[in-house]
Amino acid sequence: MSLLDTIHGPDDVKALSTEQLPALAAEIRERIITTTSHNGGHVGPNLGVVELTIGLHRIFNTPVDRFVFDVAHQGYVHKLLTGRNDARFDKLRQSGGFSGFLTRAESEHDAFGAGHAGTALSAALGMASARDKRGSNEHVVAVCGDAAFTCGITMEALNNVTASTKRLIIILNDNKWSIAKNVGALPRYFNELITNPIYNRLNDDIESLLQKVPGGESIIQFGSKWKRETKDFFVSSSLFEKYGIRYIGPIDGHDHKQVEHYLEFAKAAQQPVLLHVLTTKGKGYEVAIKNPERFHGASPFDRDTGKASGSKQVSAPKYQDVMGKTLVGLARKDPNVLGITAAMPSGTGMNLLADALPGQFFDVGIAEEHAVLFAAGLATSGFHPVCAIYSTFLQRAYDQIIHDVALQQLPVLFCMDRAGLSPNDGATHHGLFDISYLRPVPGVVIMAPSNEDELADMIATGLEFKGPAFIRYPRGNGTGVAMKEVPQVIEIGKSERLQETAEIDIWAIGSMVAEAEKIAARLSEHGITAGVVNARFAKPIDRNALIESAQNTKLLVTMEDHVITGGFGAGVLETLQEAGITCPVQRIGWPDKFVEHGNSVSQLRESMGLDGEQILKQVLGRFNQIRLSNSQIYHSK
Repeated sequence: MSLLDTIHGPDDVKALSTEQLPALAAEIRERIITTTSHNGGHVGPNLGVVELTIGLHRIFNTPVDRFVFDVAHQGYVHKLLTGRNDARFDKLRQSGGFSGFLTRAESEHDAFGAGHAGTALSAALGMASARDKRGSNEHVVAVCGDAAFTCGITMEALNNVTASTKRLIIILNDNKWSIAKNVGALPRYFNELITNPIYNRLNDDIESLLQKVPGGESIIQFGSKWKRETKDFFVSSSLFEKYGIRYIGPIDGHDHKQVEHYLEFAKAAQQPVLLHVLTTKGKGYEVAIKNPERFHGASPFDRDTGKASGSKQVSAPKYQDVMGKTLVGLARKDPNVLGITAAMPSGTGMNLLADALPGQFFDVGIAEEHAVLFAAGLATSGFHPVCAIYSTFLQRAYDQIIHDVALQQLPVLFCMDRAGLSPNDGATHHGLFDISYLRPVPGVVIMAPSNEDELADMIATGLEFKGPAFIRYPRGNGTGVAMKEVPQVIEIGKSERLQETAEIDIWAIGSMVAEAEKIAARLSEHGITAGVVNARFAKPIDRNALIESAQNTKLLVTMEDHVITGGFGAGVLETLQEAGITCPVQRIGWPDKFVEHGNSVSQLRESMGLDGEQILKQVLGRFNQIRLSNSQIYHSK
């Protein structure tokens, strides 16, 4: 039996000898590489925190002590050490398996759920303050990657630590990467802490120096005090000490003895402590070390070569690449077009602009609020910024969208990738709320393309529009349509009729247009004629065309890859009500609940009643109700 198979909880980790820990770490890495090669997942982040997570569970006692992992995508090791090394881990990120993040519903050892960066320190500070108010004595540990400190919310929490609690442990897991290479002043500052030879020597070698002094073992505590009080004589105090937080490090995050020693020190401290731990993203898997960005969050891969496995030859380009190529073409013609991303150049396609026109590209790090405000500032000075931010991450900048962009009617184009589902990642990453949260904002334009050629047209349209414009489009490949050489500007708010109005008229938007055409074909098999409209705009809705449709059909159906509450269908109902038009409307969209992770978009649609067969059943059921009702009215006369 392997060591890992003997681990059923943290007590089993504590029972191991120090000499057994390297073997356990190796087995954990093997388990993670094997599982993620089949399922995909966050390979590099987890391989980098193996020794750190083992150390945390040997020194602290969850679930009484509480660990808060920033983003929580590096929680695989924690799962394996807290009783989750079973068949459900084999199905990690798949239906019936464990989440790729931490969720409170999954285990009592998961103190806080997450999926977005920068949340750990604030949440941990809240827990520590709650502990102090209760008068209990548990430890609270926030495990934050260096990229988390590029988030404004982390810095806000840092400013409040000493005002909120007397005891908190912060782990700075420094691997120099978020998804892409970290940018900005803080990563450079962390590098200075690491590379300063005097600082490094004072922190790493002080204990070995003291042990050479007669009676040195008995003055280790004095050595720690001496180090704290004399360090500033040689180098300026760290940024964290200026916030009143005791800084320790940097230390080797892959040295079991060193990790445990300093965790013990932090555990005994009677003041907030930050332990700076140096780790290697992807450690133990050379392919991941050499390709840290690709193996941050990887699709299934061949473990020997690291190459994507099981990938089909698809002629259609990815939506993100269409966005990037289109933007490069338009930016070449207009130097006032600028691209902005928040630590996601490759994931959004902005890397194409960065390579082609680096002077027209900005990566601001994991700082979506700043990205939007920064864009607003640029827009006041004659530029037309394009912010490429995933739908789920743009939620973080809602106030900036309203207060700083829309209120001032500034020309900023938002390209919202991953609208719809990100199936394996689950609820924290699905982009199902953007139409609902954007539709109430005055003066904005909201578009959704039905294919990649229409996406290019919408980018051109958004850059032509002299106000805030938003384009939502799904993850993955387009439909394979032929693309025009030069994108065309679409008339704002103009829909496109694909099939003429009939007994049922389907108004679909975005990726659901293709599904609408399939439903129309299936309805014809039941002897029911159906029209199809590509709405293109969630705001403004094509009012005249919609009213005409409602006046000439028996049932109007809306279809959207978005939560049904407040979405496109709700906008259709509002438009008809304001016009005084009474027409039965059947809305098709995601239900009013958080959608968990699953194997694929199609599997999740089926589980939520949004696959073709169940949509057809809903439409037929509603249409038959209308027929029956009309028949009863006729006979009553």
